[in-house]
Formats: sequence, C-alpha cells, structure tokens
Amino acid sequence: MPASGGRHRLSRRTKIATGAFALAIAGGALAVATTFGDPGAANAASGGQAAVGQISCPDVASKLPAIPAQAQAEVQRNLELLNTQIDEANSRLRTTVGQGGPNFVQNAILGPLADKRKSTIDRIAISIGRRAEKPQGLDSLATCSVGGQAGAPAPAQGIGNGGQSGNTGNTGNSGQNGNTGNAGAGQISCPDVASKLPAIPAQAQAEVTRNLELLNTQINEANNRLRTTVGQGGPNFVQNAILGPLEDKRVATINRIATAIGRTAAKPQGLDALAPCSR
Repeated sequence: MPASGGRHRLSRRTKIATGAFALAIAGGALAVATTFGDPGAANAASGGQAAVGQISCPDVASKLPAIPAQAQAEVQRNLELLNTQIDEANSRLRTTVGQGGPNFVQNAILGPLADKRKSTIDRIAISIGRRAEKPQGLDSLATCSVGGQAGAPAPAQGIGNGGQSGNTGNTGNSGQNGNTGNAGAGQISCPDVASKLPAIPAQAQAEVTRNLELLNTQINEANNRLRTTVGQGGPNFVQNAILGPLEDKRVATINRIATAIGRTAAKPQGLDALAPCSR
C-alpha cells in the first residue's frame, strides 16, 4: 500500500506539472496572437509615420505670366514634370507608412520634392526669360506639405488621435468616412471657351489651340482630383481645393488666349466670365 500510494502521489504531481506547462503554452500563444493581431501596437512601438495623408503643392501654372509661343512646349513639359513629381511623392508617402521617425516625411519625402520642384520651376522661368521678361519669385512655390496646409509640418506620428485610427484619421469623423467631406464624385462642368472666340488670326492659331487643349487638361485633372478625394475635407473642400484652383488656372489660360488673338486682331473682351466652373 505505501508503495502504491507513492506512485499515486507521483502521478498526481506529474499531471499538475503537465497541466501548468500546457497553460503556460496557451498563455504564450494568446500573447503572441494578441501582439501580432494589433498593428497599432506595432506602429506605436516603431514611432514611424502613421498616417498617409495627401501631399499638397502650390499651383505653378496659374502664377506664370503670358508664355511666349517659343517657350510654350518647354514650359508645358516642365509643368507636366511637376505633376509627375507630386504623384511620385504621394506614392512614396503611401508605401512608407510606419517607417522612420517623427521627421521621416519631411526629410525623406517633402525635402527632396522641394529640391526637385525648385529645379523644375527654375527651368520654367529660364525658358520664359529667353523670349520675355523672366518671372521672379517662383521659388516660393517649391515647398509642399502634407494635409493641404502650405508650409505646415507633416502629420503627427504615432497612433494617437491624428493617426489612422484616430478621430481625424482615415476612419475618423472628418476622414474618408466622415459626414462633412467630399461626399460624392460628381462631374465638373465648365463654360465652353472655343465657341465664344472670334475669328482667330492664322498667326495665333497654334497658340490658341494649345491653350484650348490645356483648358481640357485642367478639367480632366480637376475631375480626377474630385474622384480621388471623395470623403476628404470639410464642407468647403471642393470649392477651396478643386474649383477655386481650377478657376485660377482657367483665368490665366483664357487670358493667354485673348492676348494671342490681340497681337494681330482686336483682343476679345469678357472671356474671364468663362473661368468659373461648378460641380
């Protein structure tokens, strides 16, 4: 009996130890599952970029003077390059979420973008300056920001209220699912300019055609921005961020059309009224 009792007690201790070990494994597995299932915790630990946002840059085309016909092609190429640079920077912003420290966006994305834009804007000014007065002060348009406020710092890092899970992030009340943003894509409608022009002198035909095509490009770009910003911004977002800048671009382009015609014929008046568009 004593020997039998000893074996029984040994068996009970073995079972207790085995059960405790199993509980420890289960607890460890639960901890691992919790850690890997919470990307927010990983982001908090990394201290990197936590929100994507959108890069906003000052418009260059609307700040240019009348562009000499000889410089038109080169200026247009560089304006398109400015758009490409913004697209590339936005792509880098999206693909580096969670990387770097608190200054990552400024040092790795916005800073290099400003350098590229400065060089491109300088080429635009030099191109115009070969045939007319060189525009001054365009360098101030090189600096971009995240979030639409010129010169503003990049969004706060981490997963707090300014991150993707916060009240102002991508899923917050004023983010892409918010009630006060750009609630639907719609379509931008602009007055037709070509049908309101007088007879165009042969000498002005090429320049007028280029600028009419540019008006169409501007509308297409604005419609694309309208589609890609659904849910963003406050109640005045579309007017302030899309329709307003589009009107500025159209005013400058329409003025170039009128100036081109006016060099060899009567300059058409009142075309500025065709600049505002609506959704």
